[in-house]
Order: sequence, then structure tokens, then C-alpha cells
Amino acid sequence: MTTNEQNSRWVLAARVLMAVIFLVAGVRKLMTYGATLGYFAKLGIPMAEVVLPLTIALEVGGGLLLVAGWRVQWVAGALAVFTLATAFTAHAFWAADAAQFAGQLNNFLKNVAMVGGFVLLIAQAGSGGRKSSPAGVTG
Repeated sequence: MTTNEQNSRWVLAARVLMAVIFLVAGVRKLMTYGATLGYFAKLGIPMAEVVLPLTIALEVGGGLLLVAGWRVQWVAGALAVFTLATAFTAHAFWAADAAQFAGQLNNFLKNVAMVGGFVLLIAQAGSGGRKSSPAGVTG
């Protein structure tokens, strides 16, 4: 196995691991649509009835596209922006009560770390890494 093949497998593993959280979250939102709509309203998200289906589409669609390796720079960029926005919108640790502070801080930092992972995927795809994709998929 060449170094490029090994690197391609690691990058595929990274994409799959990054996608799992979005796939699960999107499917869960779909399965608990009404409750999620109420949660979005509680967070103060404007036009929650429009934002929720878009969020589900981004999470499920983006997760699947990330796994497939389709336009990795664009998909990872969109998911990075979404993830950072979610950190500030849904995990506002600075406004949380004492009982919620640690959990919200951890979720906020998890989102920030995920953005770092997306930045690495964007850099890898832009550096010519797409030429050695295991399934012949370009990034």
C-alpha cells in the first residue's frame, strides 16, 4: 500500500467520523420534528418552521456528501459555518445557569474543535489530496 493510499484511507475515516454526528442529529430532528421545532423556538431562532427543514437537509445531506467525498471543500466549509453558528446559538455557556454551565461549555468547545477538523479537511482537499481518493471520488 502506498503512502497516498494510506493517507486516502485516513482522510476517508476522518470524513466518516466527522459526518456521523450530523447524520445522527439530522435523523433525530426528523424523528422528533415537533419537539425540535419547539426547542428551536425556545432558543429564539427566527422562522423556526423554515430553519428546521433546512437544518435537517444540511445535516443529513452534508453528512452523506462528506462521506461520499463530493466537493469536500464546499461541504466542509458549509458544515464548519453551521457548526460554529450552532456553538454560539445553542451552546451559550456564558448565559447558562450553574447547573448547565459545564455541559454547555463542553458542547461549545466540541463544536469549535469540529470546526478545526473541517478546516483540516478543507486544507487537505485543496492540497491535491482529492487525487488519491479511495473510491475515485474527487474532493
